[in-house]
Amino acid sequence: MTEIYGYLAAVFVGLVLGMIGAGGSILTVPIMVYLMGINPVLATVYSLFVVGSTTLIGSVSYIRQGLVNIKTSVAFALPSLISIFITRKYILPSLPEVIFQSGDFVLSKDIFILLLFAVIMLLSSLLMIFSNVKEKDDQHSMSAKETAILIFYGIAVGFITGMVGAGGGFLIVPALVFFARIPVKAAIGTSLLIIAANSLSGFAGDLTGNYVIDWKLLLIFLGFAVAGILIGSRLAKFVSGKNLKKAFGAVVLLMGFYIIFRELKQLNIF
Repeated sequence: MTEIYGYLAAVFVGLVLGMIGAGGSILTVPIMVYLMGINPVLATVYSLFVVGSTTLIGSVSYIRQGLVNIKTSVAFALPSLISIFITRKYILPSLPEVIFQSGDFVLSKDIFILLLFAVIMLLSSLLMIFSNVKEKDDQHSMSAKETAILIFYGIAVGFITGMVGAGGGFLIVPALVFFARIPVKAAIGTSLLIIAANSLSGFAGDLTGNYVIDWKLLLIFLGFAVAGILIGSRLAKFVSGKNLKKAFGAVVLLMGFYIIFRELKQLNIF
């Protein structure tokens, strides 16, 4: 029964991505873990595939409207791709199954990843609730300092994507607006393309690992998510993106606290 709820939740993931261009991917790992019964590490693998495929489809309409800056996508994506490769190939596999142990207290790799994911969810929700991204008035090319900051952002987003399987759109869009100085709508379209490149390359790297992938479950989940993103892209014309982003931020905030409470309870802290 929970698996059915998981597929329905996949539609919601697509809806959010289609309507606000970011945020939906942050829900994929919790849905995989708590509703589909997937191991947290494997859930990040599944998330990369789902997020990458749905955002690639979502970016098509933006490309057709000329709202994707290819040059900026490449400049941002290259350091991200390198960071994802290093994270997925070396950092994540090198983490021990027991991160920390003291007496009866055992922090496992799975719980650590979920807690890290929950913290990122909290940061994401606060950005969505309180941020008010405005476009720059000038359209000058980036300075050397802004370019360096954008590259650093790319590396950071790659690490986050590699560790927890989230696309990082909530970090990419503000960075593109503030440092690449491109309009918000173009930043959303460009962000979707960057997320697609990052996520699918991370998933491709995982295919060389020792993961046993349930392709039937994964493709059905993707189908529901794609249906959601197609519906969401149409609904976006009738719903205020600003209000939706804040409401979704509140949902992510509550879910982040829920994951932290649930995992800490398993550690017998509560």
